[in-house]
Amino acid sequence: MSAFWALVARDIKLAGRLGGGPFVGLGFFIIVVTMVPFGVGADLDLLSRIGPGVLWVAVLLATLLSLDRLFQADFEDGSLDLFLMSPLPVEAQVLAKCLAHWITNTVPLIIAMPAVAFLVNLDTDILLPLIVSLLVGTPSLSFIGALGAALTVGVRRGGLVLSLIVLPLYVPALIFGAAAGTGDLTGTPMLFLGAFSLASLALAPFAAAAALRISVS
Repeated sequence: MSAFWALVARDIKLAGRLGGGPFVGLGFFIIVVTMVPFGVGADLDLLSRIGPGVLWVAVLLATLLSLDRLFQADFEDGSLDLFLMSPLPVEAQVLAKCLAHWITNTVPLIIAMPAVAFLVNLDTDILLPLIVSLLVGTPSLSFIGALGAALTVGVRRGGLVLSLIVLPLYVPALIFGAAAGTGDLTGTPMLFLGAFSLASLALAPFAAAAALRISVS
């Protein structure tokens, strides 16, 4: 377990050095949310209704920005070959990288949520369910994204291909997340969202590890 947490700490430290790290995703998230009122108009009732969905889409897109760096830097400097030969199972290494990615790229967006929710006229009663839905559902974005990043790690300019792979797989998280953000904390959408995250946790590290072995071989 010490090797696992050492890898998590390593990726967290490196996150700020690779393309701006979490600040790029946070800035993108704020810009997307800020532009929505200009696009749909100043109808406060409309903004309040679509607010949870808009915020979920903004978080999803901001998370997508950093996925191509999940394994690419290690692939380019040769570290990935060493990781594959490490005593620590590749599946555990993928899990560590997903955890570091979630902490550095998604958690700042969730922390910033109360500060930007007013831009879409989000009711204070909905803010807590929305934040809980993001805490429950966004880990699946990193797990599924790891699969896409592993499949495209050896592809030049694979960011577009990565987006085409993972965006359709993100649809369940988006549907259940937006619905859970407007309802009860123990409602059916929240339960389905939690089940989706658990399923991605159980399956994605193994699929991503197999994809890495194929991509690097």
